Amino acid sequence: MTADASAALDPDAAVSVRDLRKAYGSLTALQGVSFDIARGETFALLGPNGAGKSTTIEILEGYRDRTGGSAQVLGLDPHRGGVAWKARLGIVLQSSGESGDVTVREQLTHFAGLYPHPRDVDEVIAAVGLTEKAKTRIKNLSGGQRRRVDVALGFVGRPEMLFLDEPTTGFDPEARREFWELIRSLKREGTTILLTTHYLDEAAQLSDRVAVIANGQLVDIGAVDEIGGSAARVPIVRWRDANGEQHEERTEQPASVVAALVARTGEPRDLEVIRPSLEDIYLELVKDAEVAA
Repeated sequence: MTADASAALDPDAAVSVRDLRKAYGSLTALQGVSFDIARGETFALLGPNGAGKSTTIEILEGYRDRTGGSAQVLGLDPHRGGVAWKARLGIVLQSSGESGDVTVREQLTHFAGLYPHPRDVDEVIAAVGLTEKAKTRIKNLSGGQRRRVDVALGFVGRPEMLFLDEPTTGFDPEARREFWELIRSLKREGTTILLTTHYLDEAAQLSDRVAVIANGQLVDIGAVDEIGGSAARVPIVRWRDANGEQHEERTEQPASVVAALVARTGEPRDLEVIRPSLEDIYLELVKDAEVAA
């Protein structure tokens, strides 16, 4: 859902933000961001480093005060959310401060005890692929395994709203795909998920909608297959001529362009038809935003 900065907060949304602003002295990190996240939706917030993603999430988690605007998460202003409200959230930060002298199971058991209706600890350990490491002290785990512990801590409390800030940093490709299946299972249970990631394929695989933020402003927002508008998805035919010079043509009818090209010059070198991916569209949106700034 897009959101008018002048409109009232949406009481039915899991997250509702209007004209969100944050300044650190003379540095403005957020310049009037507005959006809604529906309950049960998986929503990706994308942008380059320093764009304002983590600041936005920290405000919504209640960790950071905002300079202006309004925000509501699960019906409450995060600045005023108490212990009962926080127990409805799951949070996976970019880095953690977990105790390294306890085992994986001990850490998960401790955190599970802080929530009214936690998940079974051993089921959570299995879900993040750490069953064989359950009795291992966290300090002895690899970086990727520690990151799995972070993710496990984020959902052991059976949260209504799960914040995932760069959750698969340090994961190998197989572990990342296993994590995707875990997130899909949480979504099927009705969990609302706010995700930031630098892996654009991850956002494309998991998200119902994405928002692109750059220079503290929301550049675009929409469904994964709609972000950037229809013009951004027009295929590109690319080839090299006999002199090695590269050419490209953006067209709604790539087959016709290729056929005409072959008829005119014969089989061209390095011929390819490219259908822009979410990553291609994202990079174009960010580039345009930087030029406009």
